[in-house]
Order: sequence, then C-alpha cells, then structure tokens
Amino acid sequence: MSDVTRLRDRLDSVSALLEDEEVRSISRRYFISNGFDGTLTSIGVVVGAYLSGVSDGLTVITIGLGAAVGLGTSGIWSVWEIERAEKQAELMELERAMLTDLEDTAVQQRRAGARKVNAVASGIGPLIGILLPLIPFLAEGVVVSMLEATLLAIAVGVGVLFAFGAYLGSISKQNWIVAGIRMGLAGIVVAFLNLFLPG
Repeated sequence: MSDVTRLRDRLDSVSALLEDEEVRSISRRYFISNGFDGTLTSIGVVVGAYLSGVSDGLTVITIGLGAAVGLGTSGIWSVWEIERAEKQAELMELERAMLTDLEDTAVQQRRAGARKVNAVASGIGPLIGILLPLIPFLAEGVVVSMLEATLLAIAVGVGVLFAFGAYLGSISKQNWIVAGIRMGLAGIVVAFLNLFLPG
C-alpha cells in the first residue's frame, strides 16, 4: 500500500469519525472547555505580567508559550487517558452483552480513532485560547506600548471567549449574543480580579 493510499485511508477514517455526532459532541466539549481555560489563563498571564512590571512583549509571549505548552499537553494527555478508560469500559460492556471478543475489530478501532480525535480537540482548544491574546505583544515597542498591548490582549481574549459562547449558543438554539456575552464576561472578571493580587 502506497503512502498516498494510506494517507487517503486515514483522512477518510477521520472524516467518518467527524460525521459521528457523539464524537463531534465530545470533541466540542473538550475543545471549548479547555479553550475557555486557556483563554482565561492567557488573560491572567498578560495582566499579571504587566502589573508585575514586565517591560517587554517578548517576555510576556515567552511566559504565555510556557502556559500553552503546559495546558496543551495537559489537554491531550488527560483526555487520552480519560477516553482510553471510558472507551475500554464501553467495549467491555459491549463484549459482555454480545458474548464475544471485540479486540482488533472495526468497533474497537473506531473507538480508538474517536479517542485520538477527542484528544487532539482537547489540546488545540487551550493553544488557541492562549496564543491569540498574545498576538498584540508581537507589536509591543513598535506599534503599541506595554499597556496598550495588555489592553488589546484582554480585548482579544474576551473576543475569543465571546466566540466560544456564541458558538455554544448557536448549536443549542439560544440567543448567541447573550451566550457570547456571558462567556466573554469571564475574561473581564479575571482581568479585574488580577488587579487585587499582591505585588
């Protein structure tokens, strides 16, 4: 089998998994939940860095990248282990009901594939949530000051949170604007609470 054929088969497999509502639903939850955590972490990092007297945007980006690596790894690793246990339990229950061994069958392979999709979605969420608010610091010292970069980062973070909330509102047939505002408010609260931290 050629590399191209293998790649096509894998893409077809992923496409089929993404058509499964259960896989999409679980991946969506992990993506939004960890993206929410990542965005709030990023807002906390940028506000804390500014209030601590960090004087250049590169340092803030470096700190943020460390947080992104930590939360991204956590998202992938934890979901990989959680879903491994859950899928194995489901498979064992199905085996008991069918009175047959399902190891190395299409059922087992599909569950393993779903676990991979869930883990990737879980890891991508916090990366997006952390990295997007850091973008204004790339222009610090050239176009914007540290204060302006911090305020822009908060605004980007709140915008990301709003997008998450609006998306959830749209799929649940709620008012997407209200849902977005509810989610975005969390970013403003985190930024505000950081003002009261010692130091």
